[in-house]
Amino acid sequence: MIPHSRPLIDGEDAREVQRVLLSGQLAQDGEVARFESRMASFVGVRGAAAVSSGSAALHLALLSLKAGPGDEVIVPSYTCAAVLNAVLHTGAAPVVADIEPATFNLSADDAARRITPRTRAVIVPHMFGVPADLDALGALGVPLLEDLAMSLGSRRRGKRAGSFGSLAVCSFYATKMMATGEGGMVLSGDEALLAEVRDLRAMDEKEEFRVRFNCKMTDLQAALGLSQLRKLAGFVARRREIADLYGDTLRRLGLPAPHEPAECEPAWYRYVLMLDGDADPFIDEMKRRGVECRRPVYKPLHRYLRLPGYETSERAWRRAVSIPLYPALTGAEIETILKALRLALPKHCTGRGHEAGTLGQASRAC
Repeated sequence: MIPHSRPLIDGEDAREVQRVLLSGQLAQDGEVARFESRMASFVGVRGAAAVSSGSAALHLALLSLKAGPGDEVIVPSYTCAAVLNAVLHTGAAPVVADIEPATFNLSADDAARRITPRTRAVIVPHMFGVPADLDALGALGVPLLEDLAMSLGSRRRGKRAGSFGSLAVCSFYATKMMATGEGGMVLSGDEALLAEVRDLRAMDEKEEFRVRFNCKMTDLQAALGLSQLRKLAGFVARRREIADLYGDTLRRLGLPAPHEPAECEPAWYRYVLMLDGDADPFIDEMKRRGVECRRPVYKPLHRYLRLPGYETSERAWRRAVSIPLYPALTGAEIETILKALRLALPKHCTGRGHEAGTLGQASRAC
C-alpha cells in the first residue's frame, strides 16, 4: 500500500541530529536560534520564534495580537481543528467563514461580511500549498495570521507566503512540507509581536509573573529542521514535478487539473481532486489498487460547531479527495498511482453534476 503521506529523512538529517545528541545540549539553545534566523530569512521577514508545535504557534500568535474574551477571530470552515482549538484557547470566539470554490482558501467576500468591531484577526491557511487571495484579504483592514502548515515555500506575486500578514505560523509535523517530528514557528516583521511570543513560550525565570506556557522547541528538533530547510527548495521542486505528471494524466482523461492561480507558485502540499459524488467509493477503489487516498480535511469546522450553511465547504468535504504527493515517492510508486488514476478516476470524476458557478470553471471536475 502506497501511504498517503511519508516524510523524507536521509543520512544527513540523521547525522545532524546525532551531532546535537552527542553534544549533550538537548533543550533550546543555539540550534534553535540558528533555525529561527534561517527560517525568517527564507520566508523574508524580520524574525521568528520556534515553539513546540504548529498548534502552539497559532495559539501564541493569537495571544500576541491580544486576542481574548470578547474578541472574535475569523477562520475558514474547511481547515483542520487546530485552528478552532487555537482560537478557543485564547477565550476569543471563532467566526467561521466559507471558502473559495476553486482554491479551497478562505473567501475574502464571506470574511468581509462577518467582520465586526470585535474582530481581532483573520486566520488564513493557504490550503494544500496554494496561497490565498492576500490582496483581497489584506484589504479587510484586520490583522492577518497566515498559516503556512501546507504552503511553506510557495509564492504569490514573487513573494513568499508568510511575508504578507502581521504574523505567520509554520508546522513541522512529520508529514508537513519539512519535518522535525513535532514543532512549529511564528514568523513576523513586527519585533514587538515576536517578543511577546518568546515571552509566552517559556514560563520560568521571569521577573514578573503572568500565565505563560512551556512551548519551547529543542535543539534536537532544530538540528533536523535546519537540515530539512536546506533541502526544502528541492522538496518543492519534486512536488511540482509530481503534480505536473498528475496534471498530464488528468488532461489525457479529458479532466482539468486543480486550479493554479496565475499569480501563484504553489508548493503542492496536497493534490486534491473534486469528484462528482461522495469521495468514499473512490477512496475504497484506490485502496484496492494499492494507493491510500484521504479526504484532505477530516471534518470542516462548521460541522464541529453544528452551524448551518457553508455550502462550498460542505461540498468540498463530501467530494474532495487527496492523492499521495510527497518527495519520498519513488518512480515505481508514481507509476502505480498514475495507473490507478487512469482506471478509477473516469468512474468518479466526469465533471457532470457540478452546478455552474459552485466549484469554479477551472476546477469543477478535479
